[in-house]
Order: sequence, then structure tokens, then C-alpha cells
Amino acid sequence: MKIEVFGPGCPKCKKTVENVNKALAEAGRAAEAEVVKVDKFEEIARCKILMTPAVAIDGEVKCSGKVPSVEEIRGWL
Repeated sequence: MKIEVFGPGCPKCKKTVENVNKALAEAGRAAEAEVVKVDKFEEIARCKILMTPAVAIDGEVKCSGKVPSVEEIRGWL
């Protein structure tokens, strides 16, 4: 599973990465997931992300423009 977190590196983006890693650990799925931080504007635009932070799992955008909660992320897994 590939989880992409899109954003320039702001505090909200960092919190999103933290929540993704926490959700993976709580679900016992950390070993099977690759978490990738996408911070280049060209890549963010290519994926049609209009607001950051955003999260995509296996290419499907799950949220954009907010920091998802750990519980919300676990639901996506």
C-alpha cells in the first residue's frame, strides 16, 4: 500500500504525516505501507490537488485541505 501526503512542509502537513504513521501503527499495518511525502508543486498539481495537506492511498485522494484524524485515516485503511 502506498500512502502519499501532499503539502509543502507546513505544520499541518507535518501533523498529517504524524497522524498517518500513528494510524498505521495502531492498525498494525506499518510494515505493509510505504508513506511518501510529496512536496514538489509540480507533483501536487499533477495529482490535481487544489488544497493541502492532502492524503492519497494507492492513488485515490481521500482528503484535501484539512488534517485528517487518526481515526479517519484508520477507516481508510
